[in-house]
Amino acid sequence: MPSIWSTHSHWLRSTFIHLVCGAPVLRIGALYELELAGCNEITEAGLWACLNPRIVSLTLTDCINVADEAVGAVAQLLPALYEFSLQAYHVTDAALGYFSPKQSHTLNVLRLHSCWEITNHGVVNIVHALPNLTVLSLSGCSKITDDGVELIAENLQKLRSLDLSWCPRITDAALEYIACDLNQLEELVLDRCVHITDIGIGYISTMLSLQSLYLRWCSQIRDFGLQHLCGMRNLQILSLAGCPLLTSSGLSSLIQLRHMRELELTNCPGASKELFDYLREHLPRCLVIE
Repeated sequence: MPSIWSTHSHWLRSTFIHLVCGAPVLRIGALYELELAGCNEITEAGLWACLNPRIVSLTLTDCINVADEAVGAVAQLLPALYEFSLQAYHVTDAALGYFSPKQSHTLNVLRLHSCWEITNHGVVNIVHALPNLTVLSLSGCSKITDDGVELIAENLQKLRSLDLSWCPRITDAALEYIACDLNQLEELVLDRCVHITDIGIGYISTMLSLQSLYLRWCSQIRDFGLQHLCGMRNLQILSLAGCPLLTSSGLSSLIQLRHMRELELTNCPGASKELFDYLREHLPRCLVIE
């Protein structure tokens, strides 16, 4: 990411509506990064007015008037956009249709958080328009199914980070697609994917590139799944927080992951003080989070 972001970023939050009234603010030539959070008074017209074509990072969160047309403005007016993060309940698949292959060479990071109306049809638009994505989050996009994940795996093979947390329709089949096709994936987030079982963990365990794996509150994972994870020699960060079926015996086997730097076991009923002491003794370089 360009280092210039750190010196030329402007964070415009709930007071942004005041700044919009001053035309000079809208023409700041050094505005490269923009975040609007909780700006419910901002209209789509106001958003259009502040989209400087030099912006490379844009975050829109909890702005009630942000909907499909606003995404259209982003696609049309920000040719240099590298990173786009959106949390908007009203956005639909149609919004993702505004992106075209002309963005494919610049837009590398797309995060869609709790966009409840987005379906697999929206995923079709993403994979066709943005085949060069390296980071994709569909966290909380609860209508996405295994078929959508199959589209992602087949078409976005440059992905290094994929977040499918809080996608309750995801099953082990989706993990098979991911394991087969996403050979460069380094980070996978599956928090609250409650239908994932040890079978799916077996698929993931074959991914040699994977360094960070988040399985918080995946309630069907058992000790047998941990046996698969113990073969992932490149795994550095693992979260099993809130997994209720894991036992102390199963968790103790994680000492085989010698390269691990961080292990999160909060709210695991099977994790005892003795277990934490054992893990810290055998994994001295690993931060074990209770």
